Amino acid sequence: MDWTGRRVLVTGGAGFLGANLCHALSARGARVVALDGFLFGGGANPKNLEHSGVELVRGDIRDIDLRPLCEGASVIFNLAAQTSHMGGQADPLADIAVNAVAQVRLIQAAREAAPDAVVVHASTRQFYGRVQKLPVDENQPVAPPDANGVSKFAGEQYWMLEHRVRGRPVVSLRLTNCYGPRLRIRDARQTFLGIWIRCVLEGKSFEVWGGSQLRDMTYVDDVTEAFIRAAESPACHGGIFNIGGSPPASLLDLAEMTVRLAGPPARFDIREFPADRARIDIGSYHADDSAFRAAAGWAPAISLEEGIRRTLEWYRPRLADYL
Repeated sequence: MDWTGRRVLVTGGAGFLGANLCHALSARGARVVALDGFLFGGGANPKNLEHSGVELVRGDIRDIDLRPLCEGASVIFNLAAQTSHMGGQADPLADIAVNAVAQVRLIQAAREAAPDAVVVHASTRQFYGRVQKLPVDENQPVAPPDANGVSKFAGEQYWMLEHRVRGRPVVSLRLTNCYGPRLRIRDARQTFLGIWIRCVLEGKSFEVWGGSQLRDMTYVDDVTEAFIRAAESPACHGGIFNIGGSPPASLLDLAEMTVRLAGPPARFDIREFPADRARIDIGSYHADDSAFRAAAGWAPAISLEEGIRRTLEWYRPRLADYL
């Protein structure tokens, strides 16, 4: 696909994944509109879109008129979401409003203003809950462990219904733990690695809960490339795909790598899971993403060690902007 001059809408465009995607699309010559509500507790940061050449629209996807934003778009990358698992548990109604009801609003607006647009929807591996076997392919049963998983699954299914009933080219990418530049690091609301990065750069100890759980982390440049390949590849349209990353590592191995790359005085302590988190913890997870690799010709290019090194180097001179 030649992106030059194409109008593209990115919802959640000032957040971690959305902003990195906006930079990449703009560099390819696309005319990018980023919508973001800068909701409390989310990943949006005005610094994320600096020097991107992107048009930023501040607005809440729950109530803004979405039709003008969709008008003329050839691709919609839908990354607007409430992603905090504990936030969803504490306020499931607000969780549903963003992750499900607002998705229906966007679908209706796109029907009127961009009936032919390709839609790439950011989904999550959280749906699978505690998995029956590893690695996890797309045929494993869905059993969301928390309210956030339920609401995001509903949003995904509304989009897939749009494909089945209306024939719109829709792709849903079920992401694993993503990390890299522009991640929210002030706390652990986006991912545990965010607060680890903050702590090591501030010279403080961080906590590792458990330690034996396996994760396959995906560096943000690889995630961005997956989104773009999904839009460009007709073989992906109508599909739900897992997206993985580096070979799986335990949380303990990941913590040791982070400390080694950060250098002294970085350190960590191992703790038992807090009771409220243990009830919704999914245990070990790593994805079988062979279906997406075959359909899109995609493969992650950044190793875990290289990704963490790049992330730490990116944040060192910018730490104050992300706290």
